[in-house]
Amino acid sequence: MTIERVNYPADIKNLTIEELSQLAGEIREEITNTVSMNGGHLASSLGTVELTIALHYVFDTPNDKIIWDVGHQSYAHKILTGRKDKFKTLRQFNGLSGFLKRDESEYDVFGAGHSSTSISAALGVKEALKICGNDASKVVAVIGDGSLTAGLAFEGLDQAGHLRRNLIVVVNDNGMSIYPNVGALSNFLSRKLTSSRFARMRKSIKDFILSLPKRFGDPLYKVAQRTEVSFKSFVTPGILFEGLGFQYIGPIKGHNLQELIETFNNVKNWDGAVLVHVKTQKGKGYEYAEKDPVFWHGVGPFDRKTGRVLSKNNSAPTYTKVFSDAVIALAENDKKIVAITAAMPDGTGLEEFAKRFPGRFYDVGIAEQHGITFAAGLATEGLKPIAAIYSTFLQRAFDQVIHDVCLQNLGVTIVMDRAGIVGQDGPTHHGAFDISYLRMIPNITLMSPKDEEELRHMLFTAVNLGRPCAVRYPRGNGLGVRLSDTFRSLPIGSGEILETGNDVAIIAIGDMVMPSLIARNILLSYGISATVANARFIKPLDEQMLTDLAARFEVIVTVENNVLAGGFGSAIMEFLNNKQMNRNRFITIGIPDIFVPHGDQNKLKEIYDLYPEGIAKKIRALMNKV
Repeated sequence: MTIERVNYPADIKNLTIEELSQLAGEIREEITNTVSMNGGHLASSLGTVELTIALHYVFDTPNDKIIWDVGHQSYAHKILTGRKDKFKTLRQFNGLSGFLKRDESEYDVFGAGHSSTSISAALGVKEALKICGNDASKVVAVIGDGSLTAGLAFEGLDQAGHLRRNLIVVVNDNGMSIYPNVGALSNFLSRKLTSSRFARMRKSIKDFILSLPKRFGDPLYKVAQRTEVSFKSFVTPGILFEGLGFQYIGPIKGHNLQELIETFNNVKNWDGAVLVHVKTQKGKGYEYAEKDPVFWHGVGPFDRKTGRVLSKNNSAPTYTKVFSDAVIALAENDKKIVAITAAMPDGTGLEEFAKRFPGRFYDVGIAEQHGITFAAGLATEGLKPIAAIYSTFLQRAFDQVIHDVCLQNLGVTIVMDRAGIVGQDGPTHHGAFDISYLRMIPNITLMSPKDEEELRHMLFTAVNLGRPCAVRYPRGNGLGVRLSDTFRSLPIGSGEILETGNDVAIIAIGDMVMPSLIARNILLSYGISATVANARFIKPLDEQMLTDLAARFEVIVTVENNVLAGGFGSAIMEFLNNKQMNRNRFITIGIPDIFVPHGDQNKLKEIYDLYPEGIAKKIRALMNKV
């Protein structure tokens, strides 16, 4: 097998095209086998195998720099850059990351789990190399067509085109069709326009024209420029990128190694910014992923032969599904409800809403900033926008939440799926910060449900509040509680006492309520009696409930699936301190001041004591000191 002979990019330099094609097939097998066991981003990485091989074949990595956008298209890159033997540990605790990670390999030039950063980062790398006297190193940014929907990508393109640095941007167009493919003629012309002979000819013509007397040379050069641009815009779809200062090449066939290698060899020594538009097939090489690349974009463990995703044997619906059903039920009776997502209709549960109410659904692409401001605009005219965005991705729209929603006190509901620890996607995807970065904003109401039934009521409360409101809930299945047929509004800032005891008060929020109730039962076996409160609201807090608990209990414990810095526990301590009720002993249980690594969701919760035994252990330790 060819793959057995390949450990680093240098090992592929002398392979024939036939051997490289065989290597591509073997890499696809390795990726599919590993993801079938560990889960991961399958379709994207299957679509970029030839592209990855061609880049490492043509460029001298790591001296030349390849910067991958997001990173979930980089599995082949990991296999080719010294990590083949560890690839089976992908996304496992203490194993390989599912994304690019600078401390994992020198070939991972820039870490990324969020999209659209590659062009800006690559331009920064290129500028630094220039300043440091290493301008000979080539820099390549690889970005997907979906990632180009973000404003950051165009900000990077604009600056790169303005500076006219020798930067190569590869657009991996795997199905969203940024521009229509104009066929064989375009492919043929793109290859010819990249050849060194054509580049030299174009430069010679330019130099000759500009050497003429100014009154002849300038007008002639402008005519030549207009002619070339008109010709290229007629036969290729690159006029937009040419307008941004890039020399556009493409589209070219992203699974044709000969064509890819020829093109990259031609453009790598060009002067100025170059954009190479590559057409790939997402999911290529695995039948099920080819047929449904959206489903197979990110997937759990599955049976390779049948394509059946392996069930975790939990019959309870996911929080995402409960949200999906609830928002449809609400919208049936309220035509002012509209839904917005940022390129995640399936992941956020809005796919069915889009089918049911196509005129009231908006997918803004990877553009969370625009999505939140767009929602604010809708709210000014009396609509009830629900913006469903993963907690980690809402970070991109922090200023818009402050300036466009909360400052103007507009009735936008922000629904944050994947709040807290999410698992194998790791530090870029854990929703560990939203309580901290939202609760400090004036005018916002912030809630988190203890179970799926409470999620329904919180959603109903939020959309009818008429003010900024955010609801956070975790990834995964609910508790399996019975769901009512009706909705009810929750009194704003109201918590509830679920169990009463005499020794310690546990105040939990969201998905930490049930572990706290189980921890109470563990503590009873040690003779410790605990009161357990479900806070429900992070902002505003239930001040009366907190005042009563602080007056009654010497020991108070808060539990949250969020970073402790500025989080839910901090909010309670601030409140009690301001009320001069700070005589209590406190434990704040949550995520410490770190970026949580990737790994199994339950294992990570155990590490940070976000599970019943860990909560009980910490309380026992404190009680023994009282």
